[in-house]
Formats: sequence, C-alpha cells, structure tokens
Amino acid sequence: MRKVVSGLFISLDGVTESPDKWQFDHFDTDMMAGMVAHIAEEDTVLLGRVTYQEWASFWPTSTIEPYASHINNTTKYVVSKSLDKVEWGNFDNITLIGRDLAVEVARLKEQRGKNIGIAGSTTLVRSLLHNDLLDELKLMVHPVIAGGGNRLFKDEDQMKRLRLVDSMTTSTGVAILTYQPRPKS
Repeated sequence: MRKVVSGLFISLDGVTESPDKWQFDHFDTDMMAGMVAHIAEEDTVLLGRVTYQEWASFWPTSTIEPYASHINNTTKYVVSKSLDKVEWGNFDNITLIGRDLAVEVARLKEQRGKNIGIAGSTTLVRSLLHNDLLDELKLMVHPVIAGGGNRLFKDEDQMKRLRLVDSMTTSTGVAILTYQPRPKS
C-alpha cells in the first residue's frame, strides 16, 4: 500500500507560509539531497486549494530544477470544495478532488505506485493528520522565527501522538525530523 507523505519547511515558531521569505539562506546541499530523495519516492502529489492557486501560475513555466520537472510531470490532485476545475499549464495530469477526501485518499493509496506526496498545503496536512490519513510528516525546522504567517498547528487541533522515525541536522542548522503516527494502544 502506498504512503501519504508530507514534507514541509517550517520555522521555529511553527510558520509554514511563504518559506521563500525565510528559508533560502538555509537551503544547503543536505536539504537539496533530501528534497531530491523525497521527490524520487513519489509519483503523485496532493495540493490544497491555496497552494494550487499560488503554484499553477508559476511552476508550469518554471525552469527551477529539479522541482519544476517533477511537479509538472507528476500526477496531481487538487483538494478543494470551492473550485469547479483545475488546470496546470499545458499539462493534463491534474484532477480535482471535491467532497470525499477520505474515500479518494484511500483509493489512491490502494493503487500501485510510489508515495503520494503533499507539497505545501498546510490546511490539507492538518486535515489528513486529523483524519488519520497521513502516514509520514517530515518537518524541515529552520533556525528562524518567522514572526507571522500561517502555522501548521492551530489551538483547536486535537492531540495526536507521533513517533520520531528519523532525524538529521543540516550544515546550516535545519533539523529534518520525520514522524509517523504512533499506533494506538
């Protein structure tokens, strides 16, 4: 069975929004190697509505590698209750998921293939975690306090117990922490 895996850039104060404003001076060769390994293990990407709307106008014509080739050529599913259609430049590998997220994710997990990755999409990650649909949460914790922006966790989120399955620190001080849901006892 395929896994649903999220990889997020995150600040010390929990901000995941607009990492382009605070993470590039920490993006070193260790992080690049980790990103390359992460995208090599996925052949499907889930995007939340906001990430889709931000990325759809940028990535289809981008030449920033290796991510441009990956995101443009990988099958994408956009999770949204408000959109009627989705497009990705000249690529036809994008589908809209509307109402039944749990059913659709379960269907995707049963298909043959590599991991199903989640790019950005903090609200989607929270929803998948809340509904026990996320198999792995990789946080790239940057040694910076962003001070403001959308945070991964909200005060109203319910408690979830996770277990640390891997960790490393990059040469620029980014802690890459990989968690999986802890089995219920």
